Amino acid sequence: MSLIRELHRQLTRKERSAVEITQEALERIQSLEPKLHSFLYVTADHALEQARKVDAKIAAGEEISPLAGIPIGIKDNMCTKGIPTTCGSRILENFVPPYESAVTEKLTAAGAVMVGKTNLDEFAMGSSTENSAFQVTANPWDLERVPGGSSGGSAAAVASGECVVALGSDTGGSIRQPASLCGIVGMKPTYGLVSRYGLVAYASSLDQIGPFGRTVEDAAILLGAIAGHDSRDATSLKVSIPDYASALKPDLKPRRKLKIGVIQETFGQGLDPTVEATVTKAVEQLQTLGAEIQVVSCPQFRYGLPTYYIIAPSEASANLARYDGVKYGFRTQNPDNLLSMYTETRAQGFGAEVKRRIMIGTYTLSAGYYDAYYLKAQKVRTLIKQDFEQAFEKVDILVCPTSPTTAFKAGDKTADPLSMYLNDLMTIPVNLAGLPALSLPCGFDDQGLPIGLQLIGNVLREDLLLEVAYCYEQSTSWHQRSPQL
Repeated sequence: MSLIRELHRQLTRKERSAVEITQEALERIQSLEPKLHSFLYVTADHALEQARKVDAKIAAGEEISPLAGIPIGIKDNMCTKGIPTTCGSRILENFVPPYESAVTEKLTAAGAVMVGKTNLDEFAMGSSTENSAFQVTANPWDLERVPGGSSGGSAAAVASGECVVALGSDTGGSIRQPASLCGIVGMKPTYGLVSRYGLVAYASSLDQIGPFGRTVEDAAILLGAIAGHDSRDATSLKVSIPDYASALKPDLKPRRKLKIGVIQETFGQGLDPTVEATVTKAVEQLQTLGAEIQVVSCPQFRYGLPTYYIIAPSEASANLARYDGVKYGFRTQNPDNLLSMYTETRAQGFGAEVKRRIMIGTYTLSAGYYDAYYLKAQKVRTLIKQDFEQAFEKVDILVCPTSPTTAFKAGDKTADPLSMYLNDLMTIPVNLAGLPALSLPCGFDDQGLPIGLQLIGNVLREDLLLEVAYCYEQSTSWHQRSPQL
């Protein structure tokens, strides 16, 4: 059952108050944070104030939205007015935004209760949440393992019950991969469906905000609340937003024959055998539910990783140029001159992974290398997009594993950046094409670690993605399992 729906029912029937629900979440955070480190900043007073406003509305007989009084975590790269927004970086350690991001504006208007800002890889650059300047988040299923990244704090907080739902950002898989490793639902919407206003930029042509939830319905409700056009974001799409949650039905058979394509390039070498077997079984379950299964080829899929690691660092090198010690954020003390202020501020303020990506991006954009690397990468990006377009002429939905492995132990891959980058092998092509995609749990390995199934839809087909995911979820019990903390 949807946790949001159940809490909404309890609130409207006055069985519980929003303050009680919020206090329960805050107590759980206080209890679990010494183990998990999901939150960088807990907004207890702010949350209780928001909850009291919801209770006042209910007492006055006013209608409340489904998200009113629901505890939510916000990834700490989304601006929150008057509340620190650090991006997991020393360079923004003391930054308090003077304005609200578009998504948090909408959530506040809906009555959602923000219980805190969640941990992330610095500036969303990472696949394990080990690159945060402040703390390493643990996976609730095994505290020695990573929760995935870069939205690992949000994923761990939802999986452990510290909050009901959470927001993350996805540049190359940073919602779907941690959702897979933490055994919850995570969705990256179509590029432009959710406003990026107030999202601290990493790679502007790839970044997209999306929801985490324990169930597909919870993710659908949260997506419906944050989606929509915003004139402050030049890439925001002017489209009508359907009621994603109301269209969810537990059976595929009443609709026309649904065609699902299995991407053949995502299986074989490099994929953990248990993950492969589990995802294959999930595909068989979709067939049992009434879908027609086809194997499809996306030949350029394998080039997603090298393409991404040219385009994303290039955009990052431009976006992160603003952190120079002049305008805001950290500034080195007593520099000798202006140049040393720039260099020392960035040397002390940025972590190793951020520096690595800035250097790669600056190199690929430099004179003599732009055509050889950046321009060629953009051409390959077009080919990847064309592969998806051709696939969607044959099928309605594409499926593949979300992550090539289950959660790995903290520290296992920090010394080998290339090995770390391979964790996003299955998710990156979706961002390059601007498509919507969703990860939901489809099983566990022999160590009790979750495995995620990735569903990929055509542009603006979030409704179909959620419908198929919901049908699969309701036919299994994977979403009912919780980590025992």
